[in-house]
Amino acid sequence: MIARLVLSAVAVGITAYFMDSVTIDHWWLTIIVAVVLGFINTAVRPIVKILSLPITLLTLGIFSLVINGLMVLLCGWLIDGFHVDGLWTGILFSIILAAVNWILELMFAKEE
Repeated sequence: MIARLVLSAVAVGITAYFMDSVTIDHWWLTIIVAVVLGFINTAVRPIVKILSLPITLLTLGIFSLVINGLMVLLCGWLIDGFHVDGLWTGILFSIILAAVNWILELMFAKEE
């Protein structure tokens, strides 16, 4: 669990480093952002996905990207020192973060 948290924090830091419109004031905030995003994705996101199911079906799943962007914006609103410029930035941040997380997990995954 600690290893996943560290990988998520590194992924948040890498993603924020390459995006000018996302800023993190201190390096240790990447750990807090990773924890809060994990909590939001576990607790809040499923409720929002269920409530927005009709529009998600109408848009053939594209609205899920908007939900991901909104979760990043919520995280930015909750954490002082983590700034996201807008919804499109949040959507792009969530896409890049998912890709960076995937790559890091491929690099550091233990063979079972």
